[in-house]
Amino acid sequence: MDIPRKFARRNRIIRRTLAGVLAVAVITGITIFVMRLKPAVPSVERSTLLIDAVKRGKFIREVHGLGTLVPEDTLLIPAATDGRIEKILIWPGTPVKPDSIILTMTNPELQTELLDAEYQVKAAEAKYKDLRVQLEKELLDQRATAAEVSAEYHTAKLKAERDTALAKEGLVAEVDAKISAVNAQELAVRDEIEKKRLTMHADSVAAQLAAQEVLVHQARAEYKLKQDQVEALQVRAGTVGTLQALPTPVEVGQKVTAGTALGKIAQPWKLKAELKIPETQVKDVVIGQPAVIDTRNGLISGKVSRIDPAVLNGTVTVDVKLTGEVPQQVVRPDLSVDGTIQLEKLDDVLFVGRPVFGQAESTVMLFRLEPDGRYANKVRVTFGRTSVTTIEVRDGLKVGDQVILSDMSAQDAYDRIQLN
Repeated sequence: MDIPRKFARRNRIIRRTLAGVLAVAVITGITIFVMRLKPAVPSVERSTLLIDAVKRGKFIREVHGLGTLVPEDTLLIPAATDGRIEKILIWPGTPVKPDSIILTMTNPELQTELLDAEYQVKAAEAKYKDLRVQLEKELLDQRATAAEVSAEYHTAKLKAERDTALAKEGLVAEVDAKISAVNAQELAVRDEIEKKRLTMHADSVAAQLAAQEVLVHQARAEYKLKQDQVEALQVRAGTVGTLQALPTPVEVGQKVTAGTALGKIAQPWKLKAELKIPETQVKDVVIGQPAVIDTRNGLISGKVSRIDPAVLNGTVTVDVKLTGEVPQQVVRPDLSVDGTIQLEKLDDVLFVGRPVFGQAESTVMLFRLEPDGRYANKVRVTFGRTSVTTIEVRDGLKVGDQVILSDMSAQDAYDRIQLN
């Protein structure tokens, strides 16, 4: 027969309760242990990283900028008068001489004005000749009158002298001698007047001819101006160089006004480099600093010659005068180039390759490799002055340390990584 057991149910509940408590305690302990475990060290492929060693020695500060080669001197060829483009004879890129005709224009109104100016010259010259003949005739008449009066004066003077001598001898009445003397005096006055009149008339003739001559010169100048304007319809280069393209090229049939740029002449053997330097780096650039221009077909030395005071799109234009030999076969205006300007040379400086986010006077976190090279630990590094590819180390690294320069933002959450 079955014998009922006392406290069996209570003991079963107690056992189950203890088992549950023990299970909870075990799970809690495991959870705490797992939470206290450090995260697994991530792995990074070494071949994908840029690694550099810290060095001490000469540190050359440089700034880099992109730019173009431009002519030192550029001559714009403006239209001397209004006209319409009839024919383009020389296209951009062609070498030209001073008398090279770049294009021709037409202007019928100007041709008509040239004919009018020519007729004005002929009319002025004819009027000058007519006036000269007329004035010379009047001057001859005045000279004849003066000569006649002078002859009468000298005759009267001789008669008065004769009558005076005869009157002294009693051969002529004294009254007749006096009359002859008065007549001679009167003719002397007339003779003096006619001489002055002849002089004044000669001066008047010269003045009138000079005035008419000015009109002739004026008409000739106007005619010469029209000739030059018609000649300028054949637009010439005016200097030796190479024809450059205009921002807005002219076209056949286009009507242009005086002053419109029709061409641009550059001298390809006189070039300079215009570099675009970031405004944050241009503060240390000064005129006279050495520079090297990379044309991708050779290097050309130069010196900073001008710094533009304006900032455009975050950059400042710096002109570099080329002092080295310029290879004409590969160098031409508007050629894209790279330029490096040397700011200063420093001795005994601790430096390393410039990291992706390495800025001057900043503090960043970098991964420094352990001696065995298998792992890298994150360290705080303080930087100083910068160059194009290197940067000064102020604190956090020593000579021989190897650091990762690549972008490691994906591993920011880790203090240690493994290199495979």
